[in-house]
Amino acid sequence: MITVENLTKSFQHNGGTVRALDGVSMEVPSGAVCGVVGASGAGKSTLARCIALLEKPDSGAIRVEGTDLVALDGKALRAARRQIGVVPQGDSLLRQRTAAGNIALPLEAAAVSGPQRRTRVAELLDLVGLSDKAGVYPDQLSGGQRQRIAVARALAAKPSVLLADEPTSALDPSTTDSVLAVLDRARSELGVTVLVVTHDMAVVRRIADDVAVLEDGRVVEHGKVLDLVSEPGSRISSSLLPETDQAGSLKPGSGHDVVAEVVLVGFAAVGALLPEASSRFGVELSILGGGLTRLGDTPVAKFKVGLTGERAEQALKWMVERDAHVRRAPVSVDGVAAA
Repeated sequence: MITVENLTKSFQHNGGTVRALDGVSMEVPSGAVCGVVGASGAGKSTLARCIALLEKPDSGAIRVEGTDLVALDGKALRAARRQIGVVPQGDSLLRQRTAAGNIALPLEAAAVSGPQRRTRVAELLDLVGLSDKAGVYPDQLSGGQRQRIAVARALAAKPSVLLADEPTSALDPSTTDSVLAVLDRARSELGVTVLVVTHDMAVVRRIADDVAVLEDGRVVEHGKVLDLVSEPGSRISSSLLPETDQAGSLKPGSGHDVVAEVVLVGFAAVGALLPEASSRFGVELSILGGGLTRLGDTPVAKFKVGLTGERAEQALKWMVERDAHVRRAPVSVDGVAAA
């Protein structure tokens, strides 16, 4: 588990002080993938560098499995750094070394024996799906393949935490998928806790269990992705789920007794809840906007619906009782908002 407590970090810039992190607190469960998102300058990369011990925070604590890394120095600090693998932003491979040679670098630094190094490198090449590229140099690899080798190198010393800073930057969609699949495998097969700094919400949609939104050095939203998308007004919900209409509003719909925004999570709810509600309560249900997406392996739908019939309110209540998340706007039959 990664626990960040009241972290602050400032820099001097153009004669003034810039506070990159301002009291950041967050928690990432062991074995989870957490996406850290926000606009440029929000503090994402500074947070990652502090957790990786590449930058020392001004104050606060960074705990990995209960140990405060900020309080360490000397031998203890070096040992802690080995528990944190880092995939830097951009292309970081050494051009004079093969793919296997790049992966072996951390093992050589740790004085791991030749046979053990070769075994570990082979395991990691298999993990990232590039066993046939062991003897190939970086300039002969695609951008996505280089990133997968960079992930393998970061995993070489068997860290408990993997930090990836914009790992899919400048990659096309199919190549992005291959890199994200490797990060997901690191979590699922190796049990590594993964922190991904990204501006791309598709990364969060594809592999994140948790997400933290940074703005001006502060965490403004944090939690499990599937919980946040169900909360009205959530920034993550508006970024990850389909828009229900151009304005994203719940303006009354003419001819409907009730207009509501409904978020449905999971296979059963997405496939059956709306038609069953319509049939069970004898109401006409119209889809006025929205759509279906997938968060990890979980389908999630967000619809704007209009319900017409005497039991429209009962139908909505029944859906809520079955874990639908509903934000409703009651209207009269002529489309005028009810008092």
